Amino acid sequence: MKVFRSPARHGYSVEVSPFLPNRLACAASQYYGITGCGTLLVLDQTESEVQLVRSWQWGDGLFDVAWSEVNEHVLAAGGGDGSLQLWDTANQDAPLRVAKEHTQEVYAVDWSQTRGENLIVSGSWDRTAKVWDPTLSRSLATLRGHEGVVYSTIWSPHIPGCFASVSGDGTLRVWDVKAAACRLAIPAHKTEILSCDWCKYDKNIVATGSVDCSVCVWDLRNVRQPVSQLLGHTYAIRRVKFSPFSQTVLASCSYDFTVRFWDYSRNQPLLDTVEHHTEFVCGLDFNLHIPNQVVDCSWDETVKIYTPACLTAGLHGATR
Repeated sequence: MKVFRSPARHGYSVEVSPFLPNRLACAASQYYGITGCGTLLVLDQTESEVQLVRSWQWGDGLFDVAWSEVNEHVLAAGGGDGSLQLWDTANQDAPLRVAKEHTQEVYAVDWSQTRGENLIVSGSWDRTAKVWDPTLSRSLATLRGHEGVVYSTIWSPHIPGCFASVSGDGTLRVWDVKAAACRLAIPAHKTEILSCDWCKYDKNIVATGSVDCSVCVWDLRNVRQPVSQLLGHTYAIRRVKFSPFSQTVLASCSYDFTVRFWDYSRNQPLLDTVEHHTEFVCGLDFNLHIPNQVVDCSWDETVKIYTPACLTAGLHGATR
């Protein structure tokens, strides 16, 4: 376990670089994101510790971060002032660009991974999702349909111009950017949904995490009921992430201070519960380069890097 402490900064989101195995970014906020400013941290892990590479301050809370999929130095962050910022670790003291079309907090930002595409999607409390090219000059599309806060927007790793979003309205939606249309609206939970993620191995599988304490796994070809419902958390689920190394393994973190690991193909899907934070766990990611390494961040002012024993037991090699 490696730990980085960020005094008076409460972690909301963490993401490992798609290029550099030891680099990660964390979006954090003062005063639990309720008031105050935000900090974007770029960190490197060494053999023994986690070091600060650089940090930037922003005038409002920062709630999500995403690395560019084409430039190892560039990352995007979403702010409480409705802004989307583009930052460059190489040389900039100020953001490269700032877009401010959203009228309320930007709670979600994601960078497309499919070939031949270089797009950013943002989700906001103003109930819209917006699609951008990296110039951030003006949005390419504004997608409306959710009747509540948009908490999470995630590109399909398989289908160009397609992303999923979840909202306070209890729906999971799948969008076609070219048509600027919602292709599928699933009443996935009866309460607010705070997170979603696509399976890395199957274009039809999406997971949702909700205030109802459940993670649901959906097959988009048949959405009458979830493929699996994963129960165990005792408070709202803040983020869900599929493993990049195993088709049916995913992780979830929660306001119950825990991170849980699941294999939804098993009769007893809960693999492990990790309890190493003393506050809400809001950010979670798998390292794409180091098998089974996990990074999380919490309102307890720490970022933690670890390898859960349940993922290294030899049970979960990459399956396809």
